[in-house]
Amino acid sequence: MIVPTPRAIQLTALAAPVGLALGVLAPAAWIAAPLWIAGVLALIVADALLAKKPVLAMPEGLPATLNIGERFTLGNADMAADFDGPIKRTAPGSFRAERRGKARLRRLWARRAGPMGLAWRQATGRADRDIPILPDIRPVRDQGMRQYLNSLSVGNRLRRDHGDGQDFQVLTDFEAGMERRAIDWKASARHASLLAREFHTERDNMIAFAIDAGRAMTDPVGDIPRIDRAVSSALLAAFVALKSGDRVRLYSFGARPQVDSGSIGGGTRGFARLHHAAADIDYGAEESNYTLGLVTLDQKLDRRALVVIFTEFTDTTSAELLLAAAQRMLKRHRVLFVLFRDVELEGLRDAEPGHADDLVRAHVAHLLLRDRAIVVERLRRMGIDVIEATADAMPLALVERYLNHRERGR
Repeated sequence: MIVPTPRAIQLTALAAPVGLALGVLAPAAWIAAPLWIAGVLALIVADALLAKKPVLAMPEGLPATLNIGERFTLGNADMAADFDGPIKRTAPGSFRAERRGKARLRRLWARRAGPMGLAWRQATGRADRDIPILPDIRPVRDQGMRQYLNSLSVGNRLRRDHGDGQDFQVLTDFEAGMERRAIDWKASARHASLLAREFHTERDNMIAFAIDAGRAMTDPVGDIPRIDRAVSSALLAAFVALKSGDRVRLYSFGARPQVDSGSIGGGTRGFARLHHAAADIDYGAEESNYTLGLVTLDQKLDRRALVVIFTEFTDTTSAELLLAAAQRMLKRHRVLFVLFRDVELEGLRDAEPGHADDLVRAHVAHLLLRDRAIVVERLRRMGIDVIEATADAMPLALVERYLNHRERGR
């Protein structure tokens, strides 16, 4: 395909004012304008024939994966691309990942300019390639790892396979740096010496992260949907869990089950598989089916696990269904609910009213927050652990709670 350059278009357009001037000054010379246009067209065709044949290939700047908000360029000014999905074109050859998901490269264009700069020789073709757009956990990953390392060292002496689990290992002399809660007072009384209990560090525990991908989770918290914040928090906690020697599973559900990564272990080498599975979690437009989603997860888990459920409820009916499904899960597993504090509702409730509409808003916000607090209290009375934190504090709060569960062996 031959495509004229801006220079060729300008030269062609120049025939109009020249032809008009000649028509006024010398009417017989009007033929010069068509001849000018024909000459330019001939030069365009000749320039295209002299241009090298373009080669269609994957652009050098095309990444294998992207983080939300990340920008990239194709790295070649003579190439263009067309994407389907959450990638937005910001400038010629420059793109930005708008949200989590999968983008697909549909078509590529390549062109070569002729030596006179009047024409491009252009080729186009289909190119099916998926690019996962993943949550960016880099801002909190380093801090989360520091928190993990601190949890291993604070209050403990450096000792191989030493931990705070439930598997008793040996009695040893109490030494400075050991925690006082490790002292075995009965054994110390029998031996007339201060003795402490040591335990095997528990490994290969099962941690299942269940993410509600229903309509309520698509509402934004600080301009970012709850579901994206949940995925980021789950990935950070999963990274720490893999680092600790545990096995993890990423699962999502909406009106029906969606993504299931399967059981992943082997340390942090398995994190890439988990990270890519997160890109397949879709944004739901229907109400969540807690019964179907959690029963399906329960059937997939072949042993006792810590099930971390990220969700949000908007009315008492969905809350009742959530409570019933959670109670069934509690029969076999430890359950931890993760809820993002609704800072917007709290702001409406606590704001100083300026007129009658503000009072109505404050009253409605108070009722919604009261119903939410009742559900949270009922979950805790059932024996379910609950985290309720702001969006920014949630990733590290979840890591800390996971480590607490792991150390206590419960």
